[in-house]
Amino acid sequence: MAENRPDVELRIPADGAFLSVLRTATAGLAARLDFTLDDIEDLRIAVDEACAVVLPQALPTSDLRCAFYLKPQTLSVEVSAQCDSPRPPHKDGFAWTVLSALTTSLEATVEGDTLSVKLSRTSGETG
Repeated sequence: MAENRPDVELRIPADGAFLSVLRTATAGLAARLDFTLDDIEDLRIAVDEACAVVLPQALPTSDLRCAFYLKPQTLSVEVSAQCDSPRPPHKDGFAWTVLSALTTSLEATVEGDTLSVKLSRTSGETG
Protein backbone atom coordinates (compact mmCIF):
# COMPACT_ATOMS: atom_id res chain seq x y z
CA MET A 1 0.00 0.00 0.00
CA ALA A 2 2.64 2.53 1.04
CA GLU A 3 4.47 2.47 -2.31
CA ASN A 4 1.44 3.83 -4.22
CA ARG A 5 -0.18 7.22 -3.95
CA PRO A 6 -3.44 6.97 -1.99
CA ASP A 7 -6.69 7.70 -3.80
CA VAL A 8 -7.82 9.74 -0.79
CA GLU A 9 -5.77 10.99 2.15
CA LEU A 10 -7.02 12.77 5.26
CA ARG A 11 -4.99 14.37 8.02
CA ILE A 12 -6.70 15.28 11.25
CA PRO A 13 -5.39 16.21 14.70
CA ALA A 14 -4.39 13.14 16.73
CA ASP A 15 -7.46 13.55 18.92
CA GLY A 16 -10.40 11.17 19.25
CA ALA A 17 -12.84 14.06 18.85
CA PHE A 18 -12.11 14.07 15.10
CA LEU A 19 -12.64 10.35 14.42
CA SER A 20 -16.18 10.88 13.15
CA VAL A 21 -14.62 12.51 10.07
CA LEU A 22 -12.71 9.30 9.29
CA ARG A 23 -15.73 7.08 9.95
CA THR A 24 -17.83 9.17 7.57
CA ALA A 25 -15.14 9.18 4.88
CA THR A 26 -14.74 5.41 5.21
CA ALA A 27 -18.46 4.83 4.80
CA GLY A 28 -18.67 7.13 1.79
CA LEU A 29 -15.74 5.50 0.01
CA ALA A 30 -17.01 1.98 0.73
CA ALA A 31 -20.44 2.95 -0.61
CA ARG A 32 -18.74 4.25 -3.75
CA LEU A 33 -17.28 0.75 -4.20
CA ASP A 34 -20.79 -0.75 -3.83
CA PHE A 35 -20.08 -2.45 -0.51
CA THR A 36 -23.10 -3.84 1.32
CA LEU A 37 -24.41 -1.98 4.36
CA ASP A 38 -22.91 -4.69 6.61
CA ASP A 39 -19.50 -4.35 4.91
CA ILE A 40 -19.65 -0.57 5.26
CA GLU A 41 -20.43 -0.79 8.97
CA ASP A 42 -17.65 -3.35 9.51
CA LEU A 43 -15.16 -1.02 7.79
CA ARG A 44 -16.28 1.94 9.89
CA ILE A 45 -15.70 -0.10 13.04
CA ALA A 46 -12.35 -1.39 11.75
CA VAL A 47 -11.06 2.12 11.00
CA ASP A 48 -12.23 3.25 14.44
CA GLU A 49 -10.37 0.32 16.08
CA ALA A 50 -7.23 1.02 14.02
CA CYS A 51 -7.32 4.59 15.30
CA ALA A 52 -7.80 3.26 18.85
CA VAL A 53 -4.56 1.32 18.41
CA VAL A 54 -2.58 4.28 17.05
CA LEU A 55 -3.93 7.27 19.01
CA PRO A 56 -2.73 6.35 22.52
CA GLN A 57 0.86 6.44 21.26
CA ALA A 58 0.53 9.51 19.01
CA LEU A 59 2.33 12.67 19.97
CA PRO A 60 -0.19 15.32 21.10
CA THR A 61 1.03 17.71 18.41
CA SER A 62 1.00 15.15 15.59
CA ASP A 63 -1.57 14.47 12.90
CA LEU A 64 -3.43 11.23 12.41
CA ARG A 65 -3.00 10.31 8.76
CA CYS A 66 -5.54 8.10 7.06
CA ALA A 67 -4.79 6.97 3.51
CA PHE A 68 -7.44 5.18 1.44
CA TYR A 69 -6.66 2.94 -1.53
CA LEU A 70 -9.62 1.97 -3.73
CA LYS A 71 -9.75 -1.06 -5.98
CA PRO A 72 -12.80 -2.82 -7.38
CA GLN A 73 -14.51 -4.50 -4.38
CA THR A 74 -11.57 -3.74 -2.05
CA LEU A 75 -10.92 -0.79 0.22
CA SER A 76 -7.51 -0.59 1.90
CA VAL A 77 -6.79 1.88 4.68
CA GLU A 78 -3.57 2.92 6.40
CA VAL A 79 -3.85 4.81 9.69
CA SER A 80 -0.62 6.28 11.05
CA ALA A 81 0.77 8.88 13.41
CA GLN A 82 4.09 10.14 14.65
CA CYS A 83 4.93 8.75 18.11
CA ASP A 84 7.66 9.23 20.67
CA SER A 85 8.61 5.54 20.97
CA PRO A 86 6.14 3.60 18.81
CA ARG A 87 5.39 -0.02 19.65
CA PRO A 88 3.34 -2.43 17.57
CA PRO A 89 0.04 -3.46 19.18
CA HIS A 90 -0.37 -6.69 21.11
CA LYS A 91 -1.75 -9.26 18.68
CA ASP A 92 -3.75 -10.91 21.48
CA GLY A 93 -5.43 -7.68 22.59
CA PHE A 94 -9.11 -6.88 22.18
CA ALA A 95 -8.65 -4.21 19.50
CA TRP A 96 -6.48 -6.47 17.35
CA THR A 97 -8.96 -9.34 17.72
CA VAL A 98 -11.80 -7.07 16.56
CA LEU A 99 -9.69 -5.78 13.67
CA SER A 100 -8.81 -9.32 12.59
CA ALA A 101 -12.47 -10.33 12.56
CA LEU A 102 -13.55 -7.33 10.48
CA THR A 103 -10.83 -7.23 7.83
CA THR A 104 -9.50 -9.30 4.96
CA SER A 105 -5.88 -8.35 5.71
CA LEU A 106 -4.24 -6.61 8.64
CA GLU A 107 -0.74 -5.55 9.69
CA ALA A 108 0.95 -3.09 12.00
CA THR A 109 4.35 -1.58 11.30
CA VAL A 110 6.80 0.72 13.03
CA GLU A 111 9.05 2.76 10.79
CA GLY A 112 11.23 5.26 12.62
CA ASP A 113 8.90 7.35 14.77
CA THR A 114 5.70 6.33 12.94
CA LEU A 115 3.20 3.64 13.94
CA SER A 116 0.94 2.43 11.12
CA VAL A 117 -1.97 0.03 11.00
CA LYS A 118 -2.81 -1.18 7.50
CA LEU A 119 -6.04 -3.00 6.82
CA SER A 120 -8.15 -3.98 3.87
CA ARG A 121 -11.59 -5.37 3.33
CA THR A 122 -12.91 -7.02 0.21
CA SER A 123 -16.66 -6.79 -0.18
CA GLY A 124 -18.25 -9.96 1.22
CA GLU A 125 -15.05 -11.28 2.86
CA THR A 126 -13.56 -11.03 6.35
CA GLY A 127 -10.51 -12.37 8.14
